[in-house]
Amino acid sequence: MGCTEPRICTPPLRELTPATSKGFACIEFAEEILEIELLPWQRALLIRALELNPDGTYRFKTVLLLVARQNGKSTLMQVLSLWRMYAEGAPLVIGTAQSLDIAEEQWSGAVEIAEGIPELAELIDHVDRTNGKKALRLDTGERYKVAAASRRGGRGLSGDLVLLDELREHQNWQAWGAVTKTTMARKLAQIWAASNAGDMASVVLRRLRSLAHRALGWPDGKDGMDDLDSTGDATDDSTEADDSLGIFEWSAAPGRGVWDREGWAEANPSLGYTIDLRSIAAAASTDPEWVFRTEVMCQFVNMLGSGPFPTGAWAAILDTKDERAARGVTRDVDRVACYGVDMSENGMTYVALAFWDTEGRIRGEIVAHRAGPDWVIPWLKSPLRKVPAKHIAFQRRGAPISALWKDFEDADLEVTPWGDSELAGCHPKVYHLIKVAAADDAPDGETPEQFRERVRISHGVQPALDVAAASAQIKAVGDGGWVIDRKSSPADASPLVAFIAAVGLLLTNPASGETVSAYETNDLMVV
Repeated sequence: MGCTEPRICTPPLRELTPATSKGFACIEFAEEILEIELLPWQRALLIRALELNPDGTYRFKTVLLLVARQNGKSTLMQVLSLWRMYAEGAPLVIGTAQSLDIAEEQWSGAVEIAEGIPELAELIDHVDRTNGKKALRLDTGERYKVAAASRRGGRGLSGDLVLLDELREHQNWQAWGAVTKTTMARKLAQIWAASNAGDMASVVLRRLRSLAHRALGWPDGKDGMDDLDSTGDATDDSTEADDSLGIFEWSAAPGRGVWDREGWAEANPSLGYTIDLRSIAAAASTDPEWVFRTEVMCQFVNMLGSGPFPTGAWAAILDTKDERAARGVTRDVDRVACYGVDMSENGMTYVALAFWDTEGRIRGEIVAHRAGPDWVIPWLKSPLRKVPAKHIAFQRRGAPISALWKDFEDADLEVTPWGDSELAGCHPKVYHLIKVAAADDAPDGETPEQFRERVRISHGVQPALDVAAASAQIKAVGDGGWVIDRKSSPADASPLVAFIAAVGLLLTNPASGETVSAYETNDLMVV
């Protein structure tokens, strides 16, 4: 049977009773009015997450729920939404998810429940089912509105309950910053963020989880957590404790094997109720390990060693901007810099820049990425570019980006035709630059200075690139060569392809700046 209580959670400040938690009232509403029999873990969560302060406000401003897929978190959020509207009189519930379809599906389920109960249905004033504008309004004024997960989502509104589903898909802070600030002026507001485990690209989820784990004394250790101290979040004697973030995490403990039934129960509280052992066993038999651990065991898998580079090598060449600034390292403006461009199958386009730094090492970074290809040429030609787009490489044939070749020609942007032998040759060159950073190749007692002298490449903290480097698959081409296989890679590999294109082109250029011919400067002529 699945575990009723979360393995990791923020402990209550006092005994939880109907007087100290509104979770009991929500459970009664669900079972008596909605006629929904909640699962034991759902009851336990509501009692914990709806804990009250002595003044009657909610203790937790932000509730972070982590649980494996298909355990019933959507039903729980629907119950919570209807309870806040009908029983608590919350003026506005805002539902959002990285995909608007997911938020609208959850909203639709709540509307169906309300419309199916006569006592609740007669209080409905209007249901707007217009795509992108879905809203439920009661005749007493309460509303449940769906908002897009974007920088504009929720702006201009004041939310009393904000639901963010699939938080793992938030790869930047724009949507979070927009929708959560709707609660700032609402005394009884809560933000509920629900998800299964994320990956290195899940920047919002990773940070919230790291903050909550730090408050609990790092129950799973710091491995895989955000380095909060390096981002200026270190606590000191002048920092007031803030317990408004509550975490309730059903996840398999670190070290659990894929076939460890105890781990299954820790991450799947609905096991034995709505999920059976055979379903989990079937997934364990067929899924790649990283998929099973993320989706079914709710474990964060950051560096699997399943990418194209030796285990630990990519992580070892991380050199943050703060570290470089402390050493006074900048781009060497007297040497060439090169751009690499690639586009994924779904149209996300990435631009990488590779350059020599003042330590004589190669630095590779993703400098721009957006949906679609139309922005790339204007961006490269913009006078705002500190590095003129004189050296560009992308795949000439057989890739989504190849369709832009003529557009680049028409824009007078010279592109190195990266393909065939060049394509197969760049990958091994970049691989060998990175490979030497693996721990197995490091001499005993090596200092950081000696490491940088030996390993001649670095990158920064960029989740999209890190995920690609940790998971991209390869395929053989030509006579012993290989390239990144976009279609077989579990995550978007295009950031890594752009990175390799930029670094590979840099390796074919002279280390110094552009040379000037003596024949040109001295007005000589070759005969």
